[in-house]
Amino acid sequence: MPISEYFTADSVPPVGFDQLLEAGWRHFGEYFFRYDRQQTSGGATQTIVPLRVDLSRWRLSSSQKKNLKRNQDLKVRIGPTFFHRDLEDLFHRHRSRFTEHAPEALTDFLSFRPASVPVENQSVVVFQEDRLVAASFLDIGSWSTSSIYGVFDPGLMQRGLGIFTMLIELQFSLKTGKKYYYPGYATEEPSVYDYKKQFHGLERYSWETGVWTPAGRFF
Repeated sequence: MPISEYFTADSVPPVGFDQLLEAGWRHFGEYFFRYDRQQTSGGATQTIVPLRVDLSRWRLSSSQKKNLKRNQDLKVRIGPTFFHRDLEDLFHRHRSRFTEHAPEALTDFLSFRPASVPVENQSVVVFQEDRLVAASFLDIGSWSTSSIYGVFDPGLMQRGLGIFTMLIELQFSLKTGKKYYYPGYATEEPSVYDYKKQFHGLERYSWETGVWTPAGRFF
């Protein structure tokens, strides 16, 4: 039977959030969901694969080391998420990359109403001099972190800022003593989410058994 489940919650304790992640759940704001397949715009069915990185086995690849070196001139700050005009402007620049299924607003992924933020969320913000050029949003559990969404300036595509913020999130997760980093869903089939398959220490979730197993880079 296909899996398609959801619920809403205004508050989830850190340990409970970790347990939800371990069972293949994701969330945007107070809306929690999990599903095992999706339809493409062309009508094809894709199999959803929840992913996580075992931080004890994670290491930088050669291309990821080059990414960090390429972006070492940028300033990075990590702190509690809050909404501001520069972030909204960056989101709309990022949104221009999409030819279909473009998100309408950051509130599609994040809620800025205190009553509907169920877990702690931190932002990675990246500046070129004083200009905001990338940001990502990271949920904090007891022993896990979960990347919610990332945006970057499409005029700086050559820098690989989407991967850059993920690498910063991974380093932050390791530094703060977490065990797992969840980059979100990918698909069994080739898709725009394949960049999430490029990390050492990657594990994938089985909908049939509820067990996480080593996936290998690129599956």
